Amino acid sequence: MTTTARRCVALLYGLAAHGLFLVGVGGMILNLHQGMRWSLGPARGAAAVAANILLLLQFPLLHSFLLSRRGRALLGRMAPGGLGPDLVTTTFAGVAAIQIALTFLLWSPSGIVWWQPRGALAAVMNSLFAASWLFLGKALYDAGLPLQTGWMGWTAVFKGRRPVYAPFPTHGLFRWCRQPVYLGFALILWTGPVWTPDRLALAILWTTYCIAGPRLKEMRYLRRHGEKFRRYQARVPFMAPRLRRAA
Repeated sequence: MTTTARRCVALLYGLAAHGLFLVGVGGMILNLHQGMRWSLGPARGAAAVAANILLLLQFPLLHSFLLSRRGRALLGRMAPGGLGPDLVTTTFAGVAAIQIALTFLLWSPSGIVWWQPRGALAAVMNSLFAASWLFLGKALYDAGLPLQTGWMGWTAVFKGRRPVYAPFPTHGLFRWCRQPVYLGFALILWTGPVWTPDRLALAILWTTYCIAGPRLKEMRYLRRHGEKFRRYQARVPFMAPRLRRAA
């Protein structure tokens, strides 16, 4: 494959991943804020329940698989010209964005609203929701935004280089807990202002994944980094930050 062709493939993958990211995150912000009431999902009744269960399960199951060794190998074959291994982070980010977009754009709402704040209370709840997103953004930044967004993969290929992976992060929010990204993800599920049975089901299931999923991630880190990561585990709590950071 020529240099020009490699750059075109890298640019197309990058534009697709980032465009899908904006669509997925935009739909997520809107629908979580509205208690999963806004959607393009056409199903009703029992069909809606079945469709929503599939949407709830597809993200944690596929996400966990793609983070495994076999999943990474599959991602490494999803680009032409032997570029797949170098575009893994970009492809992964694009697939994750599609999963998020499917969940929040194709949800079939029940139409039941349990609670919606008004006045000053609505302002407080909206502030908590915004703060949760800011926390998640900070966690993603500390984890390495180029890696998390797929920017690292396609820009490296575009420049004719191999992606360079940084060691596991221990700075910023990672000084206070080992899984701030999953913590931030869980917070946005619970701080939206509108409560519906749809949102409760989503919050319970995906929060369970936020607690269980990182355990598998840490097993991979132990195999990769060994005693260095074990010392980090001993020093920093899993998800509930300490009020006082250990020296």
